[in-house]
Amino acid sequence: MQTILITGATDGLGRELALRLGTAGARVLIHGRDAARAERVRADIRAAGGPEPEILLADLADLHHVDKLADSIDSELDVLVNNAGIGGGRPGTGREVSADGIELRFAVNYLAGYHLTRRLLPQLAPTGRIVNVASAGQQAIDFEDPMMERGWDGFSAYQRSKLAQIMFTIDLAAEQSVVVNALHPATFMATTMVTESGVSPISSVAEGADATMRLITAPDVPTGRYFNGLREARANEQAYDARARERLRTLSDNLITTALR
Repeated sequence: MQTILITGATDGLGRELALRLGTAGARVLIHGRDAARAERVRADIRAAGGPEPEILLADLADLHHVDKLADSIDSELDVLVNNAGIGGGRPGTGREVSADGIELRFAVNYLAGYHLTRRLLPQLAPTGRIVNVASAGQQAIDFEDPMMERGWDGFSAYQRSKLAQIMFTIDLAAEQSVVVNALHPATFMATTMVTESGVSPISSVAEGADATMRLITAPDVPTGRYFNGLREARANEQAYDARARERLRTLSDNLITTALR
């Protein structure tokens, strides 16, 4: 029986993945912030005859919570799906920072998954997989102002955080034997994130789940790639710049060290 951790598993794509995987016989670790919503996902998996899921509550906007989340997992993991994230925000939303003073979208969408993944690497099975749920919306990171203290825009912050996920994916695949990929599951799925930003959905959550499930379960998946739906695609050119990826690693490690000092 596989053990699969899905962050942001109480709503949208994460919830759909948890239900599909749990009812197919996997032991799902349900991460979320809201205990009641997590319990509803657990109840749905139980009702469908799936193995008993485990609930893990943590706020990914706080790196101390990310550490506690990693500490709470004591079993071997077969799959880690870094799905949790926040969008561009409601219209009129201003710049926000995490509990650690880090630009919020960079912190939640990218840095939390970066830190969690590195903490959990020793527990991933030799044949394990990591899936980073990114986006086709990508924008190059300005390393002179990575926290966007000047000219902040919610969608730009979101797009930079998603490109950071892809850059991390490429790096991790080069250094680890596990299969790790990033994907844009589907365009403007009918999720809370999309509707909150004022955008009309044009894709279903099921469509995004189909693409993500392929990276989780298909036997012939390569590693270190970016997919747009079911097809391999080209990410923003900065993703293939080794120097930019090195600068991102240094920035990320420094932010984490400072936050957890």
